[in-house]
Amino acid sequence: MFLSVKGDHRRGRKLARLGAAFAVLVGAGAAALTMQSADAAEGDPDLGPNVAIFDPSMSKDEIQGKLDSVFKQQETNQFGEQRQALLFKPGTYDADANVGFYTQVAGLGLSPDDTTINGAVHAEADWFDGNATQNFWRDAENLAVNPPGGGDRWAVSQAAPYRRMHLKGDLQLDDGGWSSGGLLADTKVDGTVNSGSQQQWLSRNTEWGGWKGANWNMVFVGSDNAPAGDFPNPPYTRVDKTPVSREKPFLYVDDSGAWKVFVPAVRTDSSGTSWSSGTPKGTSIPLDDFYIAKPGASAADMNAALDAGKHLLFTPGVYHLDQTLHVTKPDTVVLGLGLATLIPDGGATAVSVDDVDGVQLAGLLIDAGTTNSDELMQVGPKGSGADHSGDPTALHDVFFRVGGAGVGKATTSLTVNSSNVIGDHLWIWRADHGDGVGWDSNTADQGLVVNGADVTMYGLFVEHYQKYQVTWNGERGRTYFFQNEMPYDPPDQGSWMNGDTKGYAAYKVADSVQHHEAWGVGSYCFFNVDNSVSADRAFEAPDVPGVKFHDLVAVSLGGGAGSITHVINDTGGPADKSSTVANVVSYP
Repeated sequence: MFLSVKGDHRRGRKLARLGAAFAVLVGAGAAALTMQSADAAEGDPDLGPNVAIFDPSMSKDEIQGKLDSVFKQQETNQFGEQRQALLFKPGTYDADANVGFYTQVAGLGLSPDDTTINGAVHAEADWFDGNATQNFWRDAENLAVNPPGGGDRWAVSQAAPYRRMHLKGDLQLDDGGWSSGGLLADTKVDGTVNSGSQQQWLSRNTEWGGWKGANWNMVFVGSDNAPAGDFPNPPYTRVDKTPVSREKPFLYVDDSGAWKVFVPAVRTDSSGTSWSSGTPKGTSIPLDDFYIAKPGASAADMNAALDAGKHLLFTPGVYHLDQTLHVTKPDTVVLGLGLATLIPDGGATAVSVDDVDGVQLAGLLIDAGTTNSDELMQVGPKGSGADHSGDPTALHDVFFRVGGAGVGKATTSLTVNSSNVIGDHLWIWRADHGDGVGWDSNTADQGLVVNGADVTMYGLFVEHYQKYQVTWNGERGRTYFFQNEMPYDPPDQGSWMNGDTKGYAAYKVADSVQHHEAWGVGSYCFFNVDNSVSADRAFEAPDVPGVKFHDLVAVSLGGGAGSITHVINDTGGPADKSSTVANVVSYP
């Protein structure tokens, strides 16, 4: 994200085991999967060394000690290999969970209200002087929180979902400095949400007492009590109903102590949370039906389990893959805990999914390897054409990274060939900082290519790719919130040309497409190597009646480090040093 602007220095601040049952152990990888978590209690599944399971019988000091030690390890650990999941069984706790990098804090109830934290579950930016623009890769889920003093903070940017939460107070989304994007989903806030410095934000299927704040692009989809006002003054985009959605699968412990994964059912034309009016519809899968992968598991063993009809649960860790994980069975769940990270070696694709119904991919970070991969993930083989409208595949909190932790290369990060796929919070990122970063180092053409029909995206963040960020070839696509930064690092204009066109649009709808619609979309430029670089347009789409855009914004960051000539096609703009923000209310 945007690095050149520092936030205010801050004053003092106010302010862990998941489960699985029996793994299918196949071949030589079995030995790697027998490590027992140091915190495992009798009757709990073994989820490896990076999961802590808390229950109400544990002492406050024991729980707080674990929370504090994990945060100390993870507060500044932006590109480290440590991964953690901190999980609370149903009950009530006095705790302060400060959530750092690669840390998931979650409740293990069927409802958020089954697990109450009297304290805080928060994300701060102390480590970066209040600047939250690099507060990535963390997660709070499925908890009720009674915050001290009546308020809590979730100061984050990309890949940091606040999902299925019940905050019994107010929520602040910044820490006094800059902050740049995020997600509230399936969440209830009894008090007021204050967006502060957040540049853009998506709230989907939310409930709250009130909302305060706006900058460039605030989007509300299926949000009860969304704030009044219309784009661009204030920059609010409201869509009353979420047309089709699936909530993220989650681990829980039932009343008898059995460990299961709940897979929420499809909702149509919904508003508000899935849980506040009672138990949501869905399916519970016993943990016995999952292959539980721990660090050291082989791709061959995982594929054998998938072929045998097992679901797949990744415990927190980094997994190198020497072959593609191939999902062939309908309704397979692949669920990662603690930002589980998959790295394809030798140019492999990390994950491929056949053209089948109802696959759920959730809680994963796909990190490009040093050898170029043509694709990091493929959903449906090329030429897929089956109708999955009754049981759509969904991607929840699935994140991609090319560079940053080291040299990574991938031509395309995600290709969606199947129809009716739902994207529920994706950050697809060619790194702009960290290790292995440079125009000729972390090479990556495109973030997302959509070839399937009737694909819907909620919370689509795609940044810094060297050609189109998004190419949409499928019919009847829909996007609800899009946030983009163009590549920072073109060495000069000549190095970043699309034929005779200066630069590449952030979001390209193919000329052949007849129907497409998008709401609340933004693209920003910050050409910090050569400020004279320009992009002719942020969005490109065919001029046909069925292709429609609502509430578009283009921004030249850093006071005008580069320019975007037009917002969409030849309409709107410029965004440049003299006028850094350009809006278009509707197109055509």
